[in-house]
Amino acid sequence: MVKLSIITAVYNRGKTIADAIDSVLAQRGCDIEYIVVDGMSSDGTENIIRGYGDRISKYIREKDSGIYDALNKGVAAATGDVVGFLHADDILAGPDVGRWISKPFDDETVDAVFGDLQYVDASDTNRVIRNWRSGKYDRSKFPYGWMPAHPTFYLRREHYQKFGVYRDDFQIAADYELMLRMLFKNKLHAVAIDEVLVKMRVGGKSNASISNRLVANREDARAWSLNGLKAPMALRWMKPLRKLGQYF
Repeated sequence: MVKLSIITAVYNRGKTIADAIDSVLAQRGCDIEYIVVDGMSSDGTENIIRGYGDRISKYIREKDSGIYDALNKGVAAATGDVVGFLHADDILAGPDVGRWISKPFDDETVDAVFGDLQYVDASDTNRVIRNWRSGKYDRSKFPYGWMPAHPTFYLRREHYQKFGVYRDDFQIAADYELMLRMLFKNKLHAVAIDEVLVKMRVGGKSNASISNRLVANREDARAWSLNGLKAPMALRWMKPLRKLGQYF
């Protein structure tokens, strides 16, 4: 059985962090190392985290330069075979998610897995707003705006060591750049899990405003250029248009 390292980066999320932690600790039938990286929260988040004691494998509390810096700190601290992330506002969708993620990695040719995601109401996580069905992996879909749901993306740790971690010079789209680099540029073998793995509270940064969406569009194109790839002309339209189907 592979060992999963699940990383939560948090800053002042006292209202939601316990839900995230509880969803990880509820996992069964899998081996999990749970790492929480706290950017010096000042709203009581620290007290909540410390209340779990050694049920949290590693607690890192120090200033960071943003979410991607925090995620990279988690990767550096991880010792598992496979690394994934659970944001402080999100929850694993059920107690079998860790087992579902672990199973495909029994095949040593599998480099990454991803699955489906539900956007849920911030107050009522049982109320689904959008469904993100990633579908089967097909590398050729990347130029047409496709990407896996990042909160469901789990990657063998060795590939972070070989191909690098998140770029902290991106404001919003470092997750897209990393998955483009891993799956499209370096052609790693990914497998889709036909299950909802994560429930994400509505209000993601990249879609929080029109200005953020414009920043994300620019960074999406830059992600291709930095990897020596030519950005498809239709990318800035196809990527957001693909999300329309998630509402139906």
